[in-house]
Amino acid sequence: MAYTVVGKSVTRVDAVAKVTGKAKYTDDFSERDMLVGKILHSPYAHAIVKSIDVSKAKALPGVEAVLTYKDLPEIRYATAMPGVIEAIATDEVDVAELKYGTAGHPFSLDESHRDKEDRYILTQKARFVGDNIAAVVATDALIASKALKLIEVEYEVLEALTSTDAALKEGAPLIHDDCERNILASGGYAIGNLEEALKESDHVIEGEYETSIVQHCHMENQVSHAYVDSDRRIVIMTSTQIPHIVRRIVAQSLGISWGRVRVIKPYVGGGFGNKQDVCIEPLNVAMSLAVGGRPVKLELSREEAMIDTRTRHAFKFKIKTGINNDGKINGIHITAVSNTGAYASHGHSIASSGGGKFRYLYPTKALKYDPITVYTNLPVAGAMRGYGTPQIFFAFESHIEDIAKKLKMDPIEIRKKNLVEVGHVDLLSKNKIMSCSIRECIDKGRELIKWDAKKALYKEQTGDKRRGLGMACFSYASGTYPVALELAGARIVMNQDGSVQLQLGATEIGQGSDTVFAQMVAEVLGIPMYMVHVISTQDTDITPFDTGSYASRQTYVSGMAVEKAALEVKEKVLAFANRMTDIPAHLLDIKDQFVVFKDSGEQVIALEVVAMQSYYDRVNAQPITSDVSNNARINAIPYGVTFAEVEVDIKTGKIKILEIFNVHDSGKIVNPLLAEGQVHGGVSMAIGYALSEQLLFDEKTGKPLNNNLLDYKLPTIMDTPVIGAAFVEKEDPTGPFGVKSLGEPPIVSPAPAIRNAVFDATDVAFNRIPMNPQRVFEKFKETGLI
Repeated sequence: MAYTVVGKSVTRVDAVAKVTGKAKYTDDFSERDMLVGKILHSPYAHAIVKSIDVSKAKALPGVEAVLTYKDLPEIRYATAMPGVIEAIATDEVDVAELKYGTAGHPFSLDESHRDKEDRYILTQKARFVGDNIAAVVATDALIASKALKLIEVEYEVLEALTSTDAALKEGAPLIHDDCERNILASGGYAIGNLEEALKESDHVIEGEYETSIVQHCHMENQVSHAYVDSDRRIVIMTSTQIPHIVRRIVAQSLGISWGRVRVIKPYVGGGFGNKQDVCIEPLNVAMSLAVGGRPVKLELSREEAMIDTRTRHAFKFKIKTGINNDGKINGIHITAVSNTGAYASHGHSIASSGGGKFRYLYPTKALKYDPITVYTNLPVAGAMRGYGTPQIFFAFESHIEDIAKKLKMDPIEIRKKNLVEVGHVDLLSKNKIMSCSIRECIDKGRELIKWDAKKALYKEQTGDKRRGLGMACFSYASGTYPVALELAGARIVMNQDGSVQLQLGATEIGQGSDTVFAQMVAEVLGIPMYMVHVISTQDTDITPFDTGSYASRQTYVSGMAVEKAALEVKEKVLAFANRMTDIPAHLLDIKDQFVVFKDSGEQVIALEVVAMQSYYDRVNAQPITSDVSNNARINAIPYGVTFAEVEVDIKTGKIKILEIFNVHDSGKIVNPLLAEGQVHGGVSMAIGYALSEQLLFDEKTGKPLNNNLLDYKLPTIMDTPVIGAAFVEKEDPTGPFGVKSLGEPPIVSPAPAIRNAVFDATDVAFNRIPMNPQRVFEKFKETGLI
């Protein structure tokens, strides 16, 4: 279908504001006489607070409050603001006993489907280095920092369990008393008869693979401020992906009704999943309540943010695959151990999600997935771009490469033999594959990187520098259905000149969703982009309900609500034009700011005239608006592939990426330039994941060794090659304008593609990432290459 605005690389609606510095982030806002909060973090990975003395800190001039776990039962009564006791303390709840979950998932009416509640605002038992023991509220940051040093804590230090192996060991201390063997959760799925499928196979091939803990490193650290307003309600301004969920979790953490909390989200300086978690807001609110509802700002330093927010789950995989001589896979058995750190956060849903999205790529007769998620005394793992999928695809796409090598088969052909077909229905989710261009993606990537010519060129290599090619495929999803609710809202108000305001619950966090939504509205209403005014700030008192920015759901799920709202406005415009002209509405359309005849395009009446009439007609006045919600009970599966060419320096272990192409089947691309930007960002993150990034900890104590941007090795511009982005556009019938997701998919397949290219170049298989020079060098020595 031919579109006017959709499919065009229009300028981002927030571009000028961000480039000129006019965009206001959380830290740019202030309240009168705002106080500053600071946190005392545990220096021990596993310890009980035996005693805590805050008298010296309280005595320091400028300190307004000092909080420990002991103060929380009284926190609602500690404020002197009139009426707050009646407003806040409506239930007889002992706040000290209030545990809550922090994961940014929609609330479930089914208790068994809710996130694990294992967190306290402040804790008596530290479970990782960085856990929150106490907090100070002061008139400025310097005084607050001084006060932290005056707090005297006596700890009973316990054994630190810094690996899943240690946590699972018989007799290991329990990190949480209600979790036997420190297992947060287990349970996957089984399809078909695995034992029979393996018996029928000509080969049964096994492999073990491991990924590491990494951090999001978004530019803007977690920051918020909170206060009690004149209506005796709690107001929080925060940098978050999930304002409506923050509202609910803060209320749960304090045992108050949800309607007493208001959350405002301004511009966000990146999140990548880290801000799909409620990390600091409950404590920030507790700080405000401790000083009578006065405004308190809480901002984490980079060092704090790298250990006291969230990380990516590290995984260990064991894979057993039954395959025939012709390359057809009969059965797969995957066991996975996920390290969730000290608290559940998103917990087992990460392992479950990765195993779920994996099913859409290589359907087999039998597939068994056995994941467990384990508590350790390390920083909390949560959502991070890809949500478990980069881990499982690193493992399996490396594994299938190993199989191809053992069977002396072409790595592309072995994948093609097993790829999904359109019409396939997943046996567990019941999601049906309505569009799939993975084969075309492979063909395009193969051509772009000149696979065949380079394979021949690099066949017989010697010397210290060797080159190789690798590829890896992926499947993903467009949202979370049927696992979780996919509700999104949109509101459109037409102004007197025919322009519109678009208000969304969906959160723009840098990915460009506000722009593509504006394009959708402009397309439906036949107006130029500049006439669509997107309200980017979300406010839970005002904006429509939307669960937030995660799961690559916005363009697909929230886009359904936007399209629905725009179509309703269009219908109302044409109905009003019908009353004005007596021309039947079904004969009319809107194009270039005019109501026109649908068939001929002949102009009937200016849109502005209709809009003005809707406001001021003395008989028929009714401003044209729409306010809709859409509950998406469907999912579209995006596909894609990464092709990589590398040069490996045998003597130093240095891996250089020469070329990399990330090719996507994401349905209709609404904005090609923005889509390319998403690919560049995702691939860049994946390169760090593959080659350099890893949070390191002392194995005995759990102390972080590199929680700063000097020692944590993010790729710089010097480490980043020219990234090739390509798309195979085939519209999916389920999505608005035929879209499928694109936000997270770019990060999924580059790491295994790079690993497979290194394998091709050196004949050495790296089954653990990152493949940094030291690890590569040591492996080369171990295998005799050096």
